[in-house]
Amino acid sequence: MSLEESEGAESEATTPAVEQTREEALADLLGDRVVERDDHKNAPAFVVRPDAVQDVLSTLKEEAGFDHLSCLSAQEYVDRYESIYHLKKYADPTDEVSIVVPTPTDRPVSQSAEPVFRTADWHEREAYDLIGIEYEGHPDLRRILLPETWQGHPLALDYDQERPQIVALREHANPLRDDHRGDQDSDTMFLNIGPHHPATHGVLHLKCTLDGEQVADVDPDIGYLHRCEEQMCQQGTYRYQIIPYSDRWDYTANIPNEWAVARAIEDLADIDVPEYADVLRTMSVELGRMLGHFLAVGTFALDVYGDFTAIFMYAVRDREKVQNILEDLTGQRMMFYYFRLGGVVWDLPEPREEFFENVRDFLEELPPTLEEYHDLITGNEILQSRTVGTGVLPPEVAKDYGVTGPVARASGIDYDLRRDDPYGYYSELDWNVAVEDGCDNYARLLVRLREVEESAKIVGQCIDILEDWPEEERTIQSNVPRTLRPNDDTETYKAVEAAKGEMGIYIRADGTDSPARFKIRSPCFNNLHSLPEMANGEYVPDLVAALGSLDIVLGSVDR
Repeated sequence: MSLEESEGAESEATTPAVEQTREEALADLLGDRVVERDDHKNAPAFVVRPDAVQDVLSTLKEEAGFDHLSCLSAQEYVDRYESIYHLKKYADPTDEVSIVVPTPTDRPVSQSAEPVFRTADWHEREAYDLIGIEYEGHPDLRRILLPETWQGHPLALDYDQERPQIVALREHANPLRDDHRGDQDSDTMFLNIGPHHPATHGVLHLKCTLDGEQVADVDPDIGYLHRCEEQMCQQGTYRYQIIPYSDRWDYTANIPNEWAVARAIEDLADIDVPEYADVLRTMSVELGRMLGHFLAVGTFALDVYGDFTAIFMYAVRDREKVQNILEDLTGQRMMFYYFRLGGVVWDLPEPREEFFENVRDFLEELPPTLEEYHDLITGNEILQSRTVGTGVLPPEVAKDYGVTGPVARASGIDYDLRRDDPYGYYSELDWNVAVEDGCDNYARLLVRLREVEESAKIVGQCIDILEDWPEEERTIQSNVPRTLRPNDDTETYKAVEAAKGEMGIYIRADGTDSPARFKIRSPCFNNLHSLPEMANGEYVPDLVAALGSLDIVLGSVDR
């Protein structure tokens, strides 16, 4: 059966037989390039030779439609290194496949996937930096999170954590011309923006090469906030100690991160979630999405035309209203830790009627508030002149970089995991995915404002459902063992739609109560990677606007 015929056979509800047919069709397509099969819970996995990576990925991309390299998970075993390329389709993210590339311990060299998927550039650099795998044919294989002078690879099995590190200061060379003195006619300038600069939204260093007044090249230098969160999660237990770390990644809209971790572990350990708890999860996460979007809109206006007193403070005011609601619900104001495996930590605060009233009051005030935002921001001539037609990111380029979330949807990519890979209670609710086709800084602003409206619709429906839920059926957690020990070598990759885009988690179990490998797929990491595509050829102020339109958080980029 051909791959196309196999896809046609999936018109019925998915069954194990159809899944096997799909896997066999992919195996037939890849042929003898597959040396072994692997068993991942979320997708069929094929083991290929290190020198066949580009050939295999090109076939899957061009002939099978896998156009989204979601994540690269790298790890070291006792007897080998391994790179796992997690592939999806933007048209259907539930259609997944994993390509596993083992390499020997004495020569961890694999062919680079960068010529096929541009997003592999940063992901392979991170794997080289933290694990020590080299990728042959990579255009710029160097460290990405740690300084170039760093000794060793922190996630390697033989890494010496007690070894002192010395970081040397090196001078920058002119990227466009040979070093020279006294040439007064040169139009080339090297400009450092950051790492401590209000336009970088954190400790981000942009190495900008200017040709006259235009940006000829920009190289985002990240890692200033790197804390090796993946290793910290590998040292924690599934049951209690991992989810709290996720609140520190994207600390402006962090509840979706909790769901990403919970979804992966629940899939790994076959844990069910009660329907009532799914409604609570959905409501809290949409409030968290609004929390992030309000701050994104306010800081973007501050970046573009310096409006601190009005728009920024308005956004903080409305964000505070959401924080008040979430504080009532979770007991925390920032690091919420509301999710637990199998559900949530507790039900709505008492008296419930007061909580419902507070939420409804906020939702009723929101439409005129958003109209005011449009009057002050999207209708502002200065903002329009700075954002319309600048920071352009065409859809095919966005896909090549693995861009997701509002950044992708502003480039006309109709991709949202809440709808396309349903989880929680989203499939039972009435809401729309906000998509714009402007592909510019202005379109990304519009998408976020529209998403606030859609989140409000979701929260309102959840409130109505929770209010009518019979008291005796309000189960907030399923029965989860105190100690979880998923079977050895069980692997999964699961993702949710966070405020910034696809937040994914890969976990490999080893039979203990802690992960053997825990990989974080940050939407900010992929989205920031696309900045040069948006900024090259623009002016420096346009670069700042493009960066602001990405709405990155460095805790999520660096992890």
